Amino acid sequence: MTDLNETHDPSLRAWLDSANDETLGFPIQNLPYCVFRRAGSQEAWRPGAGIGDRILDLAALARARPFTGDAARALAACQGSDLNALMALDAGCRSALRLSLSRALRAGSPLRQDLAPLLVAQSEAEFSVPARIGDYTDFYISLHHATSVGRQFRPDNPLLPNYKWVPIGYHGRASSIGVAQHFHRPVGQTRPAQEGGVPGFGPCARLDYEVELGVFIGTGNPLGRRVALDDADAHIFGLTILNDWSARDLQAWEYQPLGPFLSKNFASTISPWIVTLEALAPFRAPFGRGDGEPQPLPYLSSTRNSAAGALDVQLRATLTTAQSRAQGAPAATLSRSNLRDAYWSVAQLVAHHTVNGCNLQPGDLLGTGTLSGPQPDQAGSLLELTQGGKTPVTLPWGETRLFLQDGDEVALEAECVKPGYPRISLGAAVGRVLPALD
Repeated sequence: MTDLNETHDPSLRAWLDSANDETLGFPIQNLPYCVFRRAGSQEAWRPGAGIGDRILDLAALARARPFTGDAARALAACQGSDLNALMALDAGCRSALRLSLSRALRAGSPLRQDLAPLLVAQSEAEFSVPARIGDYTDFYISLHHATSVGRQFRPDNPLLPNYKWVPIGYHGRASSIGVAQHFHRPVGQTRPAQEGGVPGFGPCARLDYEVELGVFIGTGNPLGRRVALDDADAHIFGLTILNDWSARDLQAWEYQPLGPFLSKNFASTISPWIVTLEALAPFRAPFGRGDGEPQPLPYLSSTRNSAAGALDVQLRATLTTAQSRAQGAPAATLSRSNLRDAYWSVAQLVAHHTVNGCNLQPGDLLGTGTLSGPQPDQAGSLLELTQGGKTPVTLPWGETRLFLQDGDEVALEAECVKPGYPRISLGAAVGRVLPALD
């Protein structure tokens, strides 16, 4: 696990004034990565680092060659159209680049004159998916979500017997992952009205969102070589926000016997920002199970994971509709939850994913699954908030929702907050539902 170092000093201030604005969440202690270009331009997509309300153009900085050693090697990997080359480097190189960027952006840095012309306003930029995602696996690590949903289908036995022993996951569709997505309502088959009847077909009627975080893989592992739990953090590049949109009526018809397919692969929205695991080090927390819970098998258990395997990342889901935007009404908060309440740690996901010899590669994405908390208002989906479509959610401007309607826009936000430390933002994953295509 990443130890605290000088880049985490809460007293550090940047020479860029906006970086010292607590409301933005992009202080010098954060330095998240993205891939961007100026909006409306034909410029090449290129890596950037977030600082205040600006983006530091890392490709342009690489051409200036201001750093030496491992930091120079890492910066040189930031000249393509994605972050995969940087992700592929060892954790030490990536840490060296973070340190050099931190020093260059601090108040009093002699590199200020060199870096200032390389800053682009975030408001003038457009973003791309930050990595070339070869594979995408979505897990199911919230006990509260699994219990709530399971209770709707199996009231007397909501959790299947393997849930508390093995991190459950399924292989998703990488090609439909995007940032700031406007996507069409999916169309597909639904359960017959009567047993043995003909399935229905048409636009999804029970469209839902899912509050998740995404774990981007950095350094990969060779085929056949598993990653030990205590080595997993060195293979994690960072975290992003993930909304794994779900067509619940399609899902109910197709999920047995092999799990989700068309109900999940039509769109998945992520934040354009990746916050490195190193930047999240101050928000580590003990990871443990409650009294009476089974303890993980040895390959999923270690002293280090128990001491600091959890991460205190707060999440919020908000909704606007066509009506609310026309009225100028603020977004409605649907729920709040926290990664800290998850049943499995992110390191355990990597260890389990590779225990059979599966080779993860730089840029692969692991989803946490819906992150719900123990309280009703901490549910990470409408399926839970409406008790399976039975109890509508009333929005502040008078509309109600059981599931998402055309024109609805969901924004998922995530941040790390604690007394005496600058706020760390993971940005937002924003998506809007368009009508189904004929």
